[in-house]
Amino acid sequence: MKFTCNSYDLSEACQIVQRATSAKTAIPSVEGILLVAENGTLTLTGYDLEMGITTNIACAIEENGKIVVNAHMFSETVRKLPDSSVTFDSDARQIAEIKCGDFNTKIIGMSADDYPELPSIIGGYDVQLDQKILKDMIKKTIFSAAQKDAKIVHTGVKFELELNHIRLIAVDGVRLAIRNEDVIYDGDELSFVVPAKTLSEVMKLLSEENEKVDISVGKRHIIFKIGAYDIISRLLDGDFLNYKSAIPSVTKTVAKVKTLDFLESIDRTSLILADRLKSPIKCIFANNEICLSSNASIGTSNDKIGVELEGEECVIGFNNKYMLDVLRVCDCDEVRIMLSGPISPILVVPNEGESFVFLILPVRLKNED
Repeated sequence: MKFTCNSYDLSEACQIVQRATSAKTAIPSVEGILLVAENGTLTLTGYDLEMGITTNIACAIEENGKIVVNAHMFSETVRKLPDSSVTFDSDARQIAEIKCGDFNTKIIGMSADDYPELPSIIGGYDVQLDQKILKDMIKKTIFSAAQKDAKIVHTGVKFELELNHIRLIAVDGVRLAIRNEDVIYDGDELSFVVPAKTLSEVMKLLSEENEKVDISVGKRHIIFKIGAYDIISRLLDGDFLNYKSAIPSVTKTVAKVKTLDFLESIDRTSLILADRLKSPIKCIFANNEICLSSNASIGTSNDKIGVELEGEECVIGFNNKYMLDVLRVCDCDEVRIMLSGPISPILVVPNEGESFVFLILPVRLKNED
């Protein structure tokens, strides 16, 4: 095969596609990028047997063909080329020569015949969403997906689609994130779980503009079409947590707090805490204030902020990292902290509306019985 294209376009495509390749595997071909040149287009594919990314770029083709090249070596080579025209020429022995200006190099490729075929979706469901909305929904949930869990399904984010509404849910055993959005959708009710790894790559490609992302959902796989890129991924099987039953039905204390004030107070109060100790932040909700304190072998910290408080006084402890993760993705000036008691889950919701719900399990304080 032989083709010529712009080096910048080729480099950009390689940097993204290679994120779906596997670094260590028993199948050498999935450590590479599949290049297919035909019909005036170069198609690049990375696939680690769980997630694949594919895209097309324009090129001038002198000879059709296909080859697999090592993802890291090829991507790094084209990344360091000047923004100019680059020619790729491979022979029957799978030796590829790359030329750009006065530079040339040869790398040994692999036969494309050994490259696994990407899954396809036939007879699935099609959904179209605003890229900006989906990006925000993933941002507000993905951090709560489990890193490791006895249930693999909890390492993903659950999608629920119903009439003109979409909901994303993530849980890791100590916290829960729910993001709701009204959208234009009149299809069948759908429920599926996408691996967090896939959504991390999806989020990187989504824009903040008013562009659309096309989603095709099958029984076992999903495809996100974002601009010039397609991301295909397997879906996760298993029984997802009944998250609705985890949300307390009774609220005894509600504090309306400025998001940034609460975030900064927790941040500075927790500076003396070592991660390995997992010591909680202690919060006293009383007299229209939140009094925060932390204790460690090296000292203590105390702070307080003003809030609008309704209901009973409450003393509760929580992991500072989990609360900071929540507050950092809240893009509203004020949130409501809803409490049902010192050992009941903490809820963080917007001051108005129901666009998100965050739940954090408390940490029992040492002076509690």
